[in-house]
Order: sequence, then structure tokens, then C-alpha cells
Amino acid sequence: MSEATLTIPLTGILEAAVYCSDLDAAREFYGDALGLEEVVAVEDRHVFFRCGNTMVLVFNPDQTVKPPNNPAMPVPPHGATGEGHICFTVPTAKMEEAASTLRRKGVEIEADFNWPNGARSVYFRDPGGNSVEFSEARLWGFDEGLGNA
Repeated sequence: MSEATLTIPLTGILEAAVYCSDLDAAREFYGDALGLEEVVAVEDRHVFFRCGNTMVLVFNPDQTVKPPNNPAMPVPPHGATGEGHICFTVPTAKMEEAASTLRRKGVEIEADFNWPNGARSVYFRDPGGNSVEFSEARLWGFDEGLGNA
């Protein structure tokens, strides 16, 4: 088999990152408003949340563009400027409840619509200006149980 035909056995997304300079606001948004479990935080650098079998990493972009000052964790500098995007799957039967919960918690919904394949998406913003989406897994042809393990 040639190198060109070798495939890498990718099985899913382990983590997704967004950037927000106000980590306290991000903690309130992802932890309180969305109900994700906070796993670890480093003051003024990051706060990480669990979402099913995926981690949502919220980084302070001002800190992650610098090399870390911990030689035991040689993570390369990284970051993004501008608005990013993250999408969470919500079961079809829970989409209206999820949208209503956002409204009750004071989160402004930017868009709420059905795609041509019938999947519903609800879009809103986090404190860093990132576009956050709730969508049914069928948007991309996945089974309803995606991410619920």
C-alpha cells in the first residue's frame, strides 16, 4: 500500500476550542447557561468543560499566543482572532426546550431555522463573540445518539 492510500483511523472529535478574553463570563455562559461541567481552569488562561465525550476548551487568546511558562506542558502557542464557531448536538425532542432555556437565561437567539434536510439549528453568541449552535445530529446525517455516551 502506498503512502498516498494510507488512512488515519480518526473516530471523532475529542476537543474543540473557542477563544474568549473574559473567562469569568465564559464560565458563567458555558457552565451556568449551557450547563456544561467545568473540569479544569487556570486563572486568566483557560477553562475547560465536558460535553458528553467531547471537551470544550475556552482559552484567553491573549495568553495562548505566548509560549507556556510550564516546561512540563510544552503546548505550542495557538489562538484565533475574530469570531469562531462551535456546534452542540441536541436531540430532536429537546430542541424547543433547549431554545426556551436559552431565552429564559437571557441568551439572545440570532437565528432559529430548519435546514433543507429538516434539521433544526439555533444560533447564538458566547461572551467572546463566538457563534454557538445547537443542532440536531441529522444535520450531517448522524444518528440521534451522537455525543450522548
